[in-house]
Amino acid sequence: MRKISNVFYITIGLIILAVGYGVIDPEHFEKITSAGKSFVATSFGWYYLLLMTLLVGISIYLIFSPYGKIRLGKDTDRPQFSTITWIAMLFSAGMGIGLVFYGAAEPLSHFAVDTASAEPGSNEAFKEAMRETFLHYGIHIWALYGIVALSLAYFQFRKGEPGLISATLKPIFGDKMKGPWGTLIDVLAVFATAFGVATSLGFGAVQINAGLNYLFGFSIGVRSQFIIIAVVTVLFILSAWSGLSKGIRYLSNTNLVLALALLGFILILGPTLLIFNIFTDSVGGYISHFIDLSLSTSPLDADNRNWLDAWTIFYWAWWISWAPFVSMFIARVSKGRTIREFMIGVLLAPSVFAFIWFSAFGTTAIDIQMTGVADLASANTEIVIFQLFHELPWSGIMSGLAILLITSFFITSADSATFVLGMQSTYGSLTPPNSVKVIWGLIQSTIAIILLSVGGLGALQNFIIIAALPFSFIILFMVYALFKELNTEENIPHPRLAKRKKHKNDE
Repeated sequence: MRKISNVFYITIGLIILAVGYGVIDPEHFEKITSAGKSFVATSFGWYYLLLMTLLVGISIYLIFSPYGKIRLGKDTDRPQFSTITWIAMLFSAGMGIGLVFYGAAEPLSHFAVDTASAEPGSNEAFKEAMRETFLHYGIHIWALYGIVALSLAYFQFRKGEPGLISATLKPIFGDKMKGPWGTLIDVLAVFATAFGVATSLGFGAVQINAGLNYLFGFSIGVRSQFIIIAVVTVLFILSAWSGLSKGIRYLSNTNLVLALALLGFILILGPTLLIFNIFTDSVGGYISHFIDLSLSTSPLDADNRNWLDAWTIFYWAWWISWAPFVSMFIARVSKGRTIREFMIGVLLAPSVFAFIWFSAFGTTAIDIQMTGVADLASANTEIVIFQLFHELPWSGIMSGLAILLITSFFITSADSATFVLGMQSTYGSLTPPNSVKVIWGLIQSTIAIILLSVGGLGALQNFIIIAALPFSFIILFMVYALFKELNTEENIPHPRLAKRKKHKNDE
């Protein structure tokens, strides 16, 4: 156990305290965390909007700047995984269950139930719903993941630092990152990862349970969800045991195949022409409204401001809380790629796929709602997609595919998280011991099971969003440290370095 760092023991202690609080007094836990989440959204919403937009700008700059040719590793290193497998891994770790859970439900909600500003059920609400969904799952979150992952990969593979968040801040704080302050930063990252994935496991179990009930009449309840989590836990621990190149790689490719198959069914059996028209129109609307969508705070419109707090700002905080996990995983599988190809791949591939996915599922759901075939908007979020399938041919096949996809995403997310948690609690080891990964896998599942039993997933989600605020400041430090170190690279035409060289030559 010598490889295990203090981060492991400290985080375990904090997890026990947080989960214990949620079990002993779940109502108070919910009340306190909900108040904290509201305060963060109301007081720091402007900051989140500026931060996410700044990261988009930096990401685009890196693609076109001279830094783009720098390789994440030695100059002779080449990517470990093929481009398709790499994209599949990005897609699986960064989106996961959310695509299936919200693919139809979110655009439908923005259209019929909780619109941003348009009249519910109107044509304008249809357009607005797609633009807002594209915003929440598009370029911004991948710029966030990309910048954090780039910083981790650069310092780990190019500079030989351990794969820790704290290690990326050494250019600013030096050896202080080897002491208590570095431990604090890494504990925050591990804590957010453990609880963020546990929350997703809980929501995934709820949706799998709903799908099995809809298809086969399985009872809905905590007992069924326990069984689902237990079965999936065994599967993802087996996958984690097999290693990165086997388990996660095969699962990620499987996810992509299943997702493409399900998407193909919807494109063919749904309102095909309308889907493609809405996709094209929504991409145009997303681009033309990009600045306004990115920076609108609605300071003089209380209703719209409440909507922003509940959706956009909530999403930004939620994605920031997921950044340690997703970005560490992306960094780990990206060794050997240049900064340019890394940023292009991370920004565009998942975003474009998400746009197509939400256009297909969202348009089909809204079309069913508008034509009066079924009232999908009144269904619970976890069941919307299955009711959508019920209104189309081959509903049984699509529902079965959806359950398989959710389960596969479920396993991949937990598998990836055990790997990342193992790295973070063993001094950044690229090959954390299987025993550590198994322990983290059991901890994540236990958190999900306990909080499902007491109805504490919502409170936990609030708690993670609160924790995202301090991590957002760490991200800014990471950006500064990254550019500080990039400016020391040789053969990069940087104006400041050119002036220094000219001054030395003149002397």
